[in-house]
Amino acid sequence: MSDCLFCKIISGQIPAAIVHQDDALVGFRDISPKAPLHVLIVPRQHIATLNDLTANDDALVGSMARLAATLAKEHGYDQGGFRTVFNCNADAGQTVFHIHMHLLAGRPLNWPPG
Repeated sequence: MSDCLFCKIISGQIPAAIVHQDDALVGFRDISPKAPLHVLIVPRQHIATLNDLTANDDALVGSMARLAATLAKEHGYDQGGFRTVFNCNADAGQTVFHIHMHLLAGRPLNWPPG
C-alpha cells in the first residue's frame, strides 16, 4: 500500500532501527518505546488487521511469534520474561493498519495492561 507507514519502512522509503529482516518479516524498534526492548515485528505482506488474516496466514503469524522469542533471547530477556501484543482496530489501540506484533521486555509488565 502506497500510503502505509510500515510498507514504507519495509521498502526503505522511511528509515527505521531495523533489528531483523528476512523474506517474510521485518523487525524494527518502536519510535515511542514502552519498555527497554520494544520491537515491532511486521510482515512484508500488507495485511491491515487481524480480521483480515486467513488460514493461509497461519504460518506467517507463527513465524512472527517465533521471531519474537528469538529476539527476546538475543537481547537477554527470554528467561526473565517478555510480552507480545497484537492490537486490532482503533478501540484496541491499533494506529497503523498493517498487522504488527509488539515485543516488549526489560521491565515488569503488569496485568491487566492499561
